[in-house]
Amino acid sequence: MPRKARWTIRLLRTSTFRLAAVYLLVFAVSVGAVLGYVYWQTLKLLDEQADETIAAEVQGIAEQYALNGTPGVLAIIKNRSRLDTGGLYLLATPVGKRMAGNLRSLPANVLNNKPGWIEFAFAVETPGGLTEHRARAFYTRLEGGYHLLVGRDIQELKRFGEIIRNTLFWALGLTAVLGIGGGLLLSRNFLRRIDAITATVRAIRAGNMSDRVPLEGSGDELDRLAAALNDMLDEIERLMRGLKEVSSNIAHDLRSPLNRLRAQAEDALRSNDPERHRQALEATIENADQLLKTFNALLFIARAEAGQGASGLAEVDVSEVVREVAELYQPIIEDEGGRFHLEVPDTAPFRGDRQLIAQALVNLLDNALKYGRRDDKPPDITIRVEDHGNHVDLVVADRGPGIPAEETEHVKDRFVRLDASRSRPGSGLGLSLVASIARLHDGELILADNAPGLKAILRLPRRKPACPAPADS
Repeated sequence: MPRKARWTIRLLRTSTFRLAAVYLLVFAVSVGAVLGYVYWQTLKLLDEQADETIAAEVQGIAEQYALNGTPGVLAIIKNRSRLDTGGLYLLATPVGKRMAGNLRSLPANVLNNKPGWIEFAFAVETPGGLTEHRARAFYTRLEGGYHLLVGRDIQELKRFGEIIRNTLFWALGLTAVLGIGGGLLLSRNFLRRIDAITATVRAIRAGNMSDRVPLEGSGDELDRLAAALNDMLDEIERLMRGLKEVSSNIAHDLRSPLNRLRAQAEDALRSNDPERHRQALEATIENADQLLKTFNALLFIARAEAGQGASGLAEVDVSEVVREVAELYQPIIEDEGGRFHLEVPDTAPFRGDRQLIAQALVNLLDNALKYGRRDDKPPDITIRVEDHGNHVDLVVADRGPGIPAEETEHVKDRFVRLDASRSRPGSGLGLSLVASIARLHDGELILADNAPGLKAILRLPRRKPACPAPADS
């Protein structure tokens, strides 16, 4: 099949063309019904006016006949035939011979008809010769067998009806042509943009994740759809990139403990010393626990990012949670000779998951204890809760070396550890877990400079409460 024919078939199969065709059909039927009704009512009105005019003239002639008989009818027929009013008159003898009027003869077969309304054709002299017109008349017989016919020339009415009828047909025809043409034009534009979306999808399936659906800039529904698809593709690309990074980081960060496990097991097998076997088993359990912690943290992050923890949201007092966690960490910090500052309001209500908020605070405090020291000095840690009305900020600040500004977003990814922290134990999942908890609560984790040190802010926006029921008066 030729390419042009295939393209035309595709246009005809588009939903836009089908909608345009349905709309055209409904529009054509509606217009046809309206114009048909106008046509019918107009002709009916004109026919009624013609009949009323004829009836009035017949009534006048009948009155003249009642007063003066046939001679009176003859006189009035002669008089009205001289006037160019569009009326048709004929008075004929019982055998059909014309006596007076502007008609040459009685219509064919009228002698065999009963008195009443008739339509007939008659010849009219014009500059171009004889022309056939149509007439409508009332036929009756007078006393003595005389024939009387009074009518009107309705040729103009017939012509007017033909004009309206032809106009109706042409209007419907033009509507169909223009509607089909418009439907094809709309379908062509719609199909072109759909083809662009399809081409982008195929390119992405082929592995080119950077392709995006082009935008027309019109702001219509297809542009909004393209923008939504591009946002989705951006998110998919980000997740794919993160998955690759996670796979690489897992292979890199878990290889060392697995190698240690294998080396300790081999060393224990080569030795017959029970004490060395016991030490190897203890080290194996310790490394296995560390691996389990890493995988549990990964599972927890995956569940949090999937929104599986959103069902446990309830009213929580953030100040109370912070005070409970601070009671556990304050002795640890003070035992190391450090300073601990707690700045918490009496209450800070928030709708969230109490356990997750506590877990996020624990991770931030662990991070501050590990990396929040400068020159091996004792830690100096501050926990602060700030209630800003529309959101609550949970702040953990230290006086350590901090994080470079260009790395504050990167360290939130999984398994990311800066070079300065490689010498300390850890999996690089702490801040990633806190960021996931923040996203679960529609919040964010902000890492800022504490001049010196790091200030980690867990921002928790307050959700709008449901409208309360009206109180009883």
